Amino acid sequence: MWDLVLKDPVAWGSILGIGVVVAICAFYLYLFIHNVKEEL
Repeated sequence: MWDLVLKDPVAWGSILGIGVVVAICAFYLYLFIHNVKEEL
């Protein structure tokens, strides 16, 4: 199964896209928590 995934550029694109979305969500969540802590 992994051989097919590693050779398929579409699979790489979807994995990369999901990774970018997760990274952006984590970044904004970190900024939000950081700002809330400073205001308290």
